[in-house]
Amino acid sequence: MSSSPIGIFDSGIGGLSVLRAVRALLPGERLIYVGDQGHVPYGPRPLAEVQAFSVAITRFLLGQGAKMIVVACNAASAAALHHLRETFPDVPFVGMEPAVKPAAEQTHSGVVGVLATPATFQGALYASVVERFAHGVTVLQDVCPGLVGQIEQGNLSGPETRQILEKALRPMLAQGADTVVMGCTHYPFVIPLIEEIGGGRLRVIDPAPAVARQVKRVLEARGIQAGGNQKAGVQYYTSGPLDSFDSLLFNLLAENDHAHSLNWHDGQVYALSSANSA
Repeated sequence: MSSSPIGIFDSGIGGLSVLRAVRALLPGERLIYVGDQGHVPYGPRPLAEVQAFSVAITRFLLGQGAKMIVVACNAASAAALHHLRETFPDVPFVGMEPAVKPAAEQTHSGVVGVLATPATFQGALYASVVERFAHGVTVLQDVCPGLVGQIEQGNLSGPETRQILEKALRPMLAQGADTVVMGCTHYPFVIPLIEEIGGGRLRVIDPAPAVARQVKRVLEARGIQAGGNQKAGVQYYTSGPLDSFDSLLFNLLAENDHAHSLNWHDGQVYALSSANSA
């Protein structure tokens, strides 16, 4: 048993979709969330840069006492998960894997779509998952340019977001896709719009619940799960504007909470004040 917190990080607010699933499954676990909004999005950035960000945030979370790190970002998982495990060999990590396997198992048409960022599609992990699990299935993909930015602004259903998703989904539907994978942790927040555009023809796969189950398995295997089911707290940190993060936190998770500010300096990240004390 361990009352130490679980650290969760993403390039922005997308990882809140994973945090939501972890809290639902493991309400007794204390959580620390870092949204690196000062560098969002990670997807187009060079691999070495994403690795450096990920290492620095991991060091920060470990400094806060984290017993496990959840890389709640597909781009960071693709670019840095292996590097993180090598750099911190004693720390348990859980990352994001494109949910191609369940999509391939559930499709009836034999055509699935994957929505993700360039870093995910270019990574060895994605290629490996497709090769292992998508035999006999056509996998279509789209990078949805600008979608992460719209979601970071809280625009979950406006005309710009709709236009991005229609441009991605219409060709997939035309080619017979009946299942679409959320290959970026930001994207589950626009599932209602995706389902609307799909007109009931698309099964949407959000990998967050499976990630939460893996977190539970790793905690139990190591004997470091928290005792009891009393709802534990969450600390939020962002390297972006506090007011914007707090507003998104309320709109996305109905959490009336306040984030702490993070500052980057010489490749390291440090905590500043919270909005409560500002």
